[in-house]
Amino acid sequence: MRGGVWPPALLFTALGLALAFVSRRTWGLSLVALLASLGALTFLPVPEIWLEGAFLGCWISVIATAANVHFVRGPSQWAALGLSLNAGLWASAVISLSGSRIDLLKALPCVLIFFPASWVVGRYGSIPVKVVSSWIIAVAILAATLQLLPVTPGYLPDHLE
Repeated sequence: MRGGVWPPALLFTALGLALAFVSRRTWGLSLVALLASLGALTFLPVPEIWLEGAFLGCWISVIATAANVHFVRGPSQWAALGLSLNAGLWASAVISLSGSRIDLLKALPCVLIFFPASWVVGRYGSIPVKVVSSWIIAVAILAATLQLLPVTPGYLPDHLE
């Protein structure tokens, strides 16, 4: 789960689940904010020394974004815009350090989960969406924790030992 499309995909999925709880008008504004931040930040060079920090920031953002579905009324309009800008920032940083811009395009459709998630919230209630969000939080906690653990024998490929 180090590089490539997975960290931004989970971040965009968490954002989509959070957007399921906001108004339809906010969907458009949030998507514009996400695309604007991605467009503005994708081409900025990020120093290679920030690699670990960018991944940690991305995983923390996944956790914080996914946790927004657990508020009683979901995120506010301003919170949704802030989450969109935040997702664009961290996804751009991770992709610029470890993947290609094509990976960002592969991950971007994950945000569209707000369409079926909002339907589920309106028809069946918020519990199924909150369960999926909790799973995403668990995966992000695991990925962030594994990143912080020291490398032990068995995690390195044999040719590096």
